[in-house]
This record gives sequence, C-alpha cells and structure tokens, in this order.
Amino acid sequence: MTDHPGRTRHGSSQAPSTVWTGRATNRFQWLLAAAGAGCLALGIELAVDSAWSAALIVSVIGCVAAGLLILFGTLAFVHVAVKVDGDALEVRCGHAGLPRRRILLTHVVGADFAPKVTPRQWGGWGYRWRPEKGTAVVVRRGEGLVLRLGDGRTFTVTVDDAEAAVRFIRDRLHLTAAGRTGPTGT
Repeated sequence: MTDHPGRTRHGSSQAPSTVWTGRATNRFQWLLAAAGAGCLALGIELAVDSAWSAALIVSVIGCVAAGLLILFGTLAFVHVAVKVDGDALEVRCGHAGLPRRRILLTHVVGADFAPKVTPRQWGGWGYRWRPEKGTAVVVRRGEGLVLRLGDGRTFTVTVDDAEAAVRFIRDRLHLTAAGRTGPTGT
C-alpha cells in the first residue's frame, strides 16, 4: 500500500499523509527458495537412509549447508518494504525485515527516480555495494529510488511507484526537481 501525500478524497477532511510506504516483490526468488529447500531435503534424506561413510558425511554436510544458504539467502530478498516518514527512510528486506537500513533525511541531499534498475547493473539481487555506484537493495528489475547522501555516496532501492517516493522525499526536504533547496529552505 502506498500513501500519497496531498491526495485526499474530494470532500474529505483528512490531512495529507505524513508517511509514504511502498514495496517491491520478486516471485522468481520463490523458485530459488524451493531449490534450496529441495537441496536441504536431499541432505536430510541422505543422512537418514544411508550407511555412513566419509563421502556420505561430506555430501550430507554439503547438501544441508547449500540448502540453508540458498533458502535463507533467497527468502531474505523475496520482497522489500520501504517507509519514509518525516525523519528517515527505512528499508526492510524479506519476511524477517533483515537486512534493514535506516537513513535519516538530514543526511539526504537529493532524491532521484531511476526508471530502470537491473540486477545486472549491481552484480545480482540482494544488498549490493559497488565502489563506483554506491549501495543498493535490488529485489527485481524495474523502477527505483536513488538517494544522494551528504557524504557523496548513493543508496538505490527498487520499489513500486518510486516516482511518488521521490516527490514525497523532495517535499520533506523542500527540494526542487533539480535537487537544490527551494525558496523556503535556502
């Protein structure tokens, strides 16, 4: 659900929202999670129904470890939830909300809309860091929000309706479309 500031129903006495929320989902990650669960199940099956040998022990440990890594690694990035309030932008990944990133709006100097963010640009899905680009949370290809931080770094997150998030953040920071401070917040 996305709350859009300034969009109240005609005749409504509700004030514009002070919180914007958005999310993005990658259904393909569920297939990878199923593969991880299958690998984990194979490791358990081998451990239960076989005579023990050194090769079997290595196979069981390998299957269980690979299954757990794939399963939890993919479930952590099935979806991302973004919340922007008057103080900060908060990003939570997966069902457990981890990893989590909170960026105070006082550290943000600009917000931009990226119409096409792809996992290839960042080296894959998940929580990514590239020295020349900054940090990103990429759960699917598509539109994204790019924050320019005061220390020169950037933070990108793929989220549905990223244009509304950019407008919301710019309104909170009193920024114009070019990222400069407007007449009220010089």
